Order: sequence, then C-alpha cells, then structure tokens
Amino acid sequence: MKILAFSDLHRDQDAARSIVTASSEADVVVGAGDFGTAGEGIADVIKILQAVTVPTILVSGNHDNLDNLRFACEGWEAASVLHGEQAIINDVTFFGLGMEVPQRAHFSWNSFMSEDEASSALAMCLQSAVLVTHSPPYGDVCDLQTNGDHEGSKAIQEFIEIKQPKLCLCGHIHHSWGTEYAIGRSKVANLGPSLNWFKI
Repeated sequence: MKILAFSDLHRDQDAARSIVTASSEADVVVGAGDFGTAGEGIADVIKILQAVTVPTILVSGNHDNLDNLRFACEGWEAASVLHGEQAIINDVTFFGLGMEVPQRAHFSWNSFMSEDEASSALAMCLQSAVLVTHSPPYGDVCDLQTNGDHEGSKAIQEFIEIKQPKLCLCGHIHHSWGTEYAIGRSKVANLGPSLNWFKI
C-alpha cells in the first residue's frame, strides 16, 4: 500500500492542489489535521481536496473545529474523518485521533483533548493499525519546538510503546516538520504540508 500523507495546510490552497495532483499515484491519502487557521478557511481547502478520489483519512487539528470539518467533507465519498474511530482500507486499519493533546494553546478557537481523554480514545485502536494523530508523541524529534521543549502527547507515546502500531503519522509542531524516528518497531513521522510518501 502506497500512502501519500500531509499535515498543517493552514489554508494553503496551492499545497492542496499539489496533493490532489499527486494523489493519482497513491492507494490512500492521509491528512493529519490543521486544514484551516484559527478555525477559519477549512471549507475552502476541503473544496480543493475533494478532487481526491482514492480513499482518504482525515483527522482534525487544533485549528479545526471537528464538526465543521465533518460538515465540509459531506458528499466527499472517498473521505473518512476519524476521531477516536477507525476505517479499514484494503485490509489495513487506520485509526484517527485529532486535536491538540494536551492543551497548550489558550485561544477560543483551539481544539484540544486531555491526556486522559486521548488515552481512553486510543484504547479502541488495534495493535496492527496505522495511527493518524494531529499531535505527535512526546519526547523525541517529532515534537521538538524551536526553544528545545518537547510538546507532544504522553498518551500517544505510551500507546505506541505498548501497542507498536505499524506507523504513526502526525503533524502540529511546525518546527519538526519532515522529521522521523522509531519507537520500537513503530515509525513516527511529523509530516508538514509537503508530499510525504510511505509504503506498508
């Protein structure tokens, strides 16, 4: 299976068009959140992405309202918006968990979950799944901020350590876009808005 993955478009319509063009070479497309910025512009970006016809997995980012994302995707038959849910594509299970985990930004538009809420949601994820989260796991290169702080999720990190999913695709921390590392046998990748390819 060939996966085309991205995150954090933040209303970048040119990047969205690039994803649509490249999607013809993919078996699955994954978008790991933040289609809009501060709650605005989600529908405009999704309108472009709806030209993707291969199966597409989306999770909401902290800049996205989950209900608004689901509404924007209505009628897009190829897309599944997952939050604490799974979808099976060609016998591969994808599990999605959106939002910021835990809350660090204190704005009215910020969408977040606590570590306990994330841990409860992740309990539904199968061991063999491809895990798609907006927030990265805590404690390595994928969650490293410009000041050297780690701002990932300990719940996501602990889940990966114990369950060893095939792959974790995430975003959120812009400074760490394009970084990858492994937790045991599980590969973790912070995507960013460029074209990222994975084969499983």
